[in-house]
Amino acid sequence: MCVLINNLHLVAQQLPHYSQFMLNELGINPAISGKYEWVDMRGFYRYQWSGITDAPRTFNLNVHGPIAKQKMGLGINIFTDIVGPTRREGANLNYAYHLTLSKEKEIKVAMGLYAGFLRWGIDGHKLKLHDAGDDNLLIQYQTIFVPDFGAGFHFYNKRGYFGFSVPQIYQSPLKLYPLSTEKSKLVSHFFINGGYQFDINEDFKIEPSFLVKYVKPVPVQLDIALKTIYKDQFWLAGSLRTRDAWSVMAGVLYKNYLMIGYAYDFTTTALRKYSTGTHEIVIGMRLSKGQSKHWEEDGKAMY
Repeated sequence: MCVLINNLHLVAQQLPHYSQFMLNELGINPAISGKYEWVDMRGFYRYQWSGITDAPRTFNLNVHGPIAKQKMGLGINIFTDIVGPTRREGANLNYAYHLTLSKEKEIKVAMGLYAGFLRWGIDGHKLKLHDAGDDNLLIQYQTIFVPDFGAGFHFYNKRGYFGFSVPQIYQSPLKLYPLSTEKSKLVSHFFINGGYQFDINEDFKIEPSFLVKYVKPVPVQLDIALKTIYKDQFWLAGSLRTRDAWSVMAGVLYKNYLMIGYAYDFTTTALRKYSTGTHEIVIGMRLSKGQSKHWEEDGKAMY
């Protein structure tokens, strides 16, 4: 049974979903580090499939900012992901180097890396053995620490972006139990994301965005979203995740300093019979030397 649990992770995405993927930039790509002139801090909480026992819950906090006149950036990403009897938690340090490709169009490219650790755990109290076996497994909480590495590229200017990243590029083995097979390991993911902001008039903008996710052998999954922004402060959005769910979102940027966003997912699979939906909240802050000046002004920001 324990071997089966480990192998199940091979045919499913190990990394959590985020409905507000366009707001969780560092969680997708380490090359984001130092993209802005300020220190950017964002925290996420996701409660998936509300109403189902032991449904997935995800906590994520990431912080990043520029160094060396914005040519380089550093960031840190801390997370906990709980799915049934399994628990995935860890932290990584992100580094990015930014180059200007076109001064006229202000196009830049960033190359990023991250390195950190993961702790995988299985709560034996939540397991039920299909066949008779070692009952000690049912009273143990097994954990293992493994290294974690990733890399990415990010092209961007003031209006748009396009990125490619590979989290878990090193497939660390996960030997949680003596009978664990060599196939029990981290699996590399492949992310492609992008977005662009268009002016409608002086008050309104729209921002389409997408995220493509692939992990072998699961079919490619696509998230697409469209956000309507009012006076760079308020937004409403909708998104669709193939074969899984569609979402509605809303958010506010207060005085160019405090950002709050909320998303609600409507499940499209058979789980909709048992779940009342998925809730996701994000709270963000930006910190800079001149921040107190911006508190009294209407800021301009692309969120």
